[in-house]
Amino acid sequence: MIKSSQGTLDTVDKKILNLLQLEGRLSNSELAKRINLSPPATHARVKRLEQEGFIHQYAALVDRHRLGFDNLCFVEFSLQLHNSEQIQTVLATVKSWPEVLECHNVTGEYDYLLKVAVRNTQSLESFVSEKMIPLEGVARIHTSLVLKEVKTTTAIILED
Repeated sequence: MIKSSQGTLDTVDKKILNLLQLEGRLSNSELAKRINLSPPATHARVKRLEQEGFIHQYAALVDRHRLGFDNLCFVEFSLQLHNSEQIQTVLATVKSWPEVLECHNVTGEYDYLLKVAVRNTQSLESFVSEKMIPLEGVARIHTSLVLKEVKTTTAIILED
């Protein structure tokens, strides 16, 4: 059983979370069949998992290549100063950029790691030279272009 500050997960809850992560469009009745519970009981469990914060969002995962975003990149950057005002300003700007899929505060040589999707190398060059470099407060930038995605998932599979 998994316990957290939001609540406790039993085996059925874990099955629900695993199934919804892998097949987010499952109807309540199909989900109920797969976990051997009645539809009302399944619905109640899913609602509880949402209310307790175990499920915080539903989304469609799109194929970025089919949409023309062929380059996936990781951009690391460090800040000049580490005062609260500068951090908040830089992060608010970075979060507003549509190219940025993820932003993480990390340990190591750089302060932040961005996962960025762009259409091509010219778009990457524009992103770095027109957005990252002029961003006040950024001291250093390091960019890596993904050559091949070996594994990509959003699912955190829970085991008993």
